[in-house]
Formats: sequence, structure tokens, C-alpha cells
Amino acid sequence: MTNEKSCKPEHSINNRVIALLVATLASFFTPFMASAVNIAIPSIGSSFGADVILLSWIPTAYLLAAAVFAVPFGRIADIHGMKKIFTYGIIIFTVASFLCAIAPSIISLIVFRIMQGVGSAMIFVTGLAIISSVYPRNERGKAIGINVASVYIGLSMGPVLGGLLTQYFGWRSIFLVVIPLGLLVIALTLTKLKGEWAECAGESFDIPGSVIYSVALVVLIYGFSILPGLYGILMVVAGVVGLLIFAAFELRVKNPVFEVRLFKNRTFGFSSLAALINYSSTFAVIFLLSLYLQYIKGMDPQAAGIILVAQPVVMAITSPIAGRLSDKFSPGSIATIGMAITTLSLICFTFLSSSTSIEYIVVVLLVLGFGLGLFSSPNTNAIMGSVEKKFYGIASATVGTMRLIGQMLSMGIAMLVFSIFIGNVVIEPSNYPALISSVNTVFMICAGLCFVGIFASYIRK
Repeated sequence: MTNEKSCKPEHSINNRVIALLVATLASFFTPFMASAVNIAIPSIGSSFGADVILLSWIPTAYLLAAAVFAVPFGRIADIHGMKKIFTYGIIIFTVASFLCAIAPSIISLIVFRIMQGVGSAMIFVTGLAIISSVYPRNERGKAIGINVASVYIGLSMGPVLGGLLTQYFGWRSIFLVVIPLGLLVIALTLTKLKGEWAECAGESFDIPGSVIYSVALVVLIYGFSILPGLYGILMVVAGVVGLLIFAAFELRVKNPVFEVRLFKNRTFGFSSLAALINYSSTFAVIFLLSLYLQYIKGMDPQAAGIILVAQPVVMAITSPIAGRLSDKFSPGSIATIGMAITTLSLICFTFLSSSTSIEYIVVVLLVLGFGLGLFSSPNTNAIMGSVEKKFYGIASATVGTMRLIGQMLSMGIAMLVFSIFIGNVVIEPSNYPALISSVNTVFMICAGLCFVGIFASYIRK
């Protein structure tokens, strides 16, 4: 039976390489787009004469759409086929990129960013699932490591290339450069990638559950984005209550959009929790250090960006190695070591002061990148390896959702602390001491969270 399976075209070595190639290329340009666009926001504002509120919706609309549609499309992919949803996702993302490039107004740009977010959700819930489907268990970690590395490369190249493209060719060029890559992925997927993966074919789709989930998540994530105001707190609470209602509803549905019972699986549950904690603890690091380097150290954005790129570069190098190790040793153990190293680096950042050397910051960033690289690939491998094939779409969607919620929570923590220490004022030399205190406090909270994450990672088995 195993030999028969290995002889199928979709399980051939060539098909595995093609699957890894298209998934990795797609995993590169979605985070690249997100990080590159953030650099271009001031230029977009000047182009359209838009206010700060409208400009903030350019990244927020994308994140909201990606988070809201991840779980529903994970389930749809399990029913109708991973390859089909992946292909549609690439097409939607590529078309949306072109529309963003020719957007005539800020409102139309935001609408097209929502479209990009939908395509992105379809991509990241299926790319990882396809890799998990075509690679045997003893090689999956290596493939996932390469895929995760491409995410970090995209994140690290986004600010650099985005800045160069914006400076020399205008912000619209950022959206144009991904179109050829999107067309290449579409062509390879349609002509070279063999097979289809629809382990839940014929089952029904839970529309009411999807609606409850989507509304609850929109309320939750939007609440995070407007913390620490009272309205933001109320929305976060309402979002959490909505997700609890969603969980209770899903337990009573025959074919739920999300199999809540998966969290009874100790490995899946604690690995997902560890991912959420990890992203919540670390996503704000670049934001915090960017403020510190530019305000306290007086660096320009380009110089600060060069220093900050040290972290994702090390992550990109470490992730494939860690993924390969997770094929031979316990993924949970490797991820736990990575979480511990991450905690140590966050503790080191709590000692930042106006006299801290740049060399110290770079070294700690390198250690942080190493820790995150050790954690991410093995933890993802643990999640995907803990479920049956029919749940690959949902498991992949869970990984993406934990990342997005963690990112919003991380920024929510930072904004809450800043509002307490600094308030709604322009940062100037007179409140630099308060800025340093704010940065240190956020790092203390993040280090504490990450310390808890060590135990969540350790007790997964």
C-alpha cells in the first residue's frame, strides 16, 4: 500500500519539489507585500492627500481580511481541494495587486487591499497544507523549514526593496513587481503540480459558523487596533465572547467550519497556544526598536532598517535547519529550546537605555532571530503532524490565525503601555525618558509572556 502511494504522480519527488517551489514562492510575496507597503504609506498619503485614519486602513484592511477568511477557506479547501483554492488565491492576489497599482483613490486602494487579504488567506491556508500532503512525515519538517524561511525572507526584504522601489519608481511599483511572480506561480501550479487534495469531499460547509467566526474576529482584531480606549476594550471583550459562542456552536454542528475538538489533542492545542504566545511576544519588537533607534539614537529610517534586518535574516537561515532537525528529533523539544532563547533575548532588551551600544542591540537581535528560527519551523511541524490529513486545511488556517491574532495582540500591548507612559502627544526630546521606560516595560511584559510560552511548548506531550 505504501509503495502504491509513493508511485502516484502527486507523491513523486518531482511533484514534491514543484509543490514546495510554488508554496514557497507564494509564502514569500505575501509577507513581502505586507512589509513593503508599510514603508510606502507616507508616499501613498502624499499621493492621495489622505489623513492618518484612512492611511491606517491600508495595512489594517489587509490583516482583517486575511484573518477573517483564513478558517472558512481552510475548511473549503478540505472539501473542494487544496490545489484549487491555492490557485484561485494566487489569481485573486495577483489581480488585486494590479488593481492596487492603478487605484485612482485611497478608498479604492483600501478595497483592493481587502481583495489582496482574501487572496492571501487562500494562499497561506493551502500552501502549508499542500506541503504537508505531498511530503512524508520524515521529510515534512525540512520542507516546512524552507517554507517558513521564505516568509522571513519576504519580511526582511520588504522594507529594503519597498523603500528603494518607492524612492526611485513610486509606491505603485511595489504592487507591480509581484505580478510576474504571481503569474509564474499560477503557470507552475496549473501545468506542473499534479494531483488534488480534498480529504473532506462531499461534506457540507458550515455557513452560520463561518459568519459567527468572521464577525467575532473582526470585532476582536479591530478592538486590538484601537486599544487602549474604552471602546477598544469593550470590542475586545465582545470579540472574545463571540469566539466562545462560536466554539459552543461548532461543538453542536455535524460538519463544523472549525473542528474545535482538535484542541483536545494535547500536541495541537498547546502547539497552537505556543504559537499565539510567541507572536504576541515578538511581533512588536521591530516596531519598538525602530522607535528607539530613530528617536533615542538619532538614526535615519534606512540605517535603522539595516540594523533591524539582522533578526529576520538569521531566522531565514535557522528555520530550514531547525525544520530538518524536527524530522529527526522531537519537534516540541526543539521549539521549546527556541522559545527559551527567545525569552532570554527579550529579557536582554529590557535593559535598553540611552547609552546602550548598537553592537549590543545587533547581538541581541541575532540571538532573537536564532530563537525564533528554532521555534517556528518545529512548532509548525508539530501542529501539522498532530492532525489527520482531512484536517490539514484547518490546521494550516490555525497557524495563520494564531499569527495574525498574535501580531495584533502584540501591538495592542505596546499601544496600551505607550498610552500610560506617554499619552497622546508628539514624541520629542522632553519625553524621551518616558519613551525608554515604555519600551522597557513592553519588553518586560513580552518576556513574561514568552516565559509562560516555554511551559506551553514543553507540556504539549
